[in-house]
Amino acid sequence: MPRRSPRIRALLLAAALAVTPPAAAAQRPAAAPPHPTGEAWQIITPPQSSLVYARDGSLIGEIGKQWRTSVPVRTLPRYLPQAFIAVEDKRFYQHNGVDVVGIAGAIKDNLLGASRGASTITQLLVGNMHPDLIDRRERGLAGVPRKLREQAAAREMERHYNKEQILEAFLNQVDFGHGWYGVEAAARHYFGKTAARLSIAEAASLAALPKGPAIYDPAKYPARNKNRRDAILELMVEQKYITRAEADAAKAQPIVTAPGSGMSAPSPYFLDVVRAQAERAGVPVSLGGFRIYTTLDPALQRAAVQSLAEGTAAVEARPGYGNPTYARHPKGSTDYLQGAVVAIDPSTGDVRALVGGRNYQESPFDRAVNASRQPGSSFKPFVYARAILDSIPANAIVPDTSLEIRQADGTLYRPRNDDGEFLGDITLRQALTRSRNPVAVQLWLREGADSVIALAQRFGITSPIRPYPSSAIGASEVHPIEFVAAYTAFANLGTPVEPRFVYRIEDRAGRTVWGQEIRTRPPAVDPATAFIVRDMMRDVVERGTATAVRRYLPRDVPVAGKTGTTNDNTDVWFVGITPDIVAGVWLGLDRPRPIAEHGIAGGTLAAPIFGQMLARAGYTHPSATWSPPPDLVTAELDRDTGRLADATTPVERRYSEYFLPGTEPAALRVDARRLFRLGPIPF
Repeated sequence: MPRRSPRIRALLLAAALAVTPPAAAAQRPAAAPPHPTGEAWQIITPPQSSLVYARDGSLIGEIGKQWRTSVPVRTLPRYLPQAFIAVEDKRFYQHNGVDVVGIAGAIKDNLLGASRGASTITQLLVGNMHPDLIDRRERGLAGVPRKLREQAAAREMERHYNKEQILEAFLNQVDFGHGWYGVEAAARHYFGKTAARLSIAEAASLAALPKGPAIYDPAKYPARNKNRRDAILELMVEQKYITRAEADAAKAQPIVTAPGSGMSAPSPYFLDVVRAQAERAGVPVSLGGFRIYTTLDPALQRAAVQSLAEGTAAVEARPGYGNPTYARHPKGSTDYLQGAVVAIDPSTGDVRALVGGRNYQESPFDRAVNASRQPGSSFKPFVYARAILDSIPANAIVPDTSLEIRQADGTLYRPRNDDGEFLGDITLRQALTRSRNPVAVQLWLREGADSVIALAQRFGITSPIRPYPSSAIGASEVHPIEFVAAYTAFANLGTPVEPRFVYRIEDRAGRTVWGQEIRTRPPAVDPATAFIVRDMMRDVVERGTATAVRRYLPRDVPVAGKTGTTNDNTDVWFVGITPDIVAGVWLGLDRPRPIAEHGIAGGTLAAPIFGQMLARAGYTHPSATWSPPPDLVTAELDRDTGRLADATTPVERRYSEYFLPGTEPAALRVDARRLFRLGPIPF
């Protein structure tokens, strides 16, 4: 007689004990450690997840150790649990927790060379729900004690719970891969719908997964899943759960899974902020069971992710780029070009999109919220706002010239322009449009470091700004999200808003347990000053360093903004403003070093990402125009000279300039060129 395999011997022993279980088998061995939640036969409430929704009500993620939302079996279509019964335990309604007939069949099949188990749904539930007591990894003869405990616990479970309760617990317990547990989470993430709306074909596809979630994953291996799905449909016909016509119709359906794992936008960095804010507020969202309604715009978030991915890849493909690339970086390293995007609704502070890096799985560090980077010239609008507040008009003539400033430590500071040139006397508006560094430094010195820093803080910048001349051109580090939020003051004519991520959080009963209100800061500047600086930043987009934005957004969409590039080419920025969105884009490497030796500028690298993002998301139709406050004075000037236009001024050089009352040329009765002239500044 051939020697039996350990698996067959184990099955024979288990079968014998299943028919006449020893008295001790019904008890948990005394040596086993106490179970923290009860006996192995008890049905316990499994961990739930908190669901996170975008502003349009679509799902963007779940928070919890296990992604699961338990649902009553009575809310499911009848064929969904039937599909699992058909493939896992066809005598589910006949046995008492242990299927003796099934064990006998398994022994026969194994003797004939076909490997098959005989665990019932009740046994599977016991093992899955109490893995510390019933270790289903134990196989062969070594697994017999485990099998005995499992059988005893299954019988005991059947004595305490009815079949519907056991089936419901099983369907909510099953591991479907990817950290998704239970049929509800599996339905959401594989097929983008609730379990109650699954078709017969989709129900059978899910029933194919418990045997091997990684093997029969319908998204990765649709052909494998379809083969097993169709076999399960045949079993459902044999067991009279569905008709032949229903099975044939289901077999004809292709495997179609939901894009993005059933979530409307990839937003892991955003979700981290939501979780952190909720838990700081005392809401234990990681324990599950909450519904979190957020400010995210899925279309804008998708556009931000795609535009950042394409924009950074384009930079890596440029001649002269010498750093590791995303496509060819060492395993485990994130030492390639990174980026961050923040987009805020200026009217509410609602964060519509947030991307903290190129690959969350490789690097969950959120550069949009936690990184500290130099903003470069994108800091200049705050310096110019201080000058406008001090009654320096936008047409004032200022010298773009070489400077040599002796600092407190005795070193000399010599601000230079990116193009290596000096333009001489130009208007304040032209200086911002063309991002002339010496002009910003002179304004900093004239207004005083303390005065400029205090104003930047009123805009909402909380990062420390060093009182050195180089801070005028962005040498002090900031967090991208606070920096972008500070720009909302220009959009709102002086009033900054604080970023908001969460509208409200509801508990299982639908009660609101926490929410964020719209929070505005005290006005940083008056509406007239904010309008003038924003209008100067419109020239940055129309004829200055950020003209690349106009390749993507039509002229009838008002856009203002400022580019930023640090002196050593380690950081590039663009922060843009439209009536609907204030958004910032940053690019750089985590360990600051030059992105490339040449051709690095916020206007050529970051500004296009901003434009592409808004265009992709459909922000191409103007929702509003920007009208000047009523107390501003307007005059038609010559763009080149800053003087009042006259009959000899060419049409292409004419433009409308805005003045605070009392600073306009006619009121002061002097030539605009002589109205204000910085001249040499003593250091």
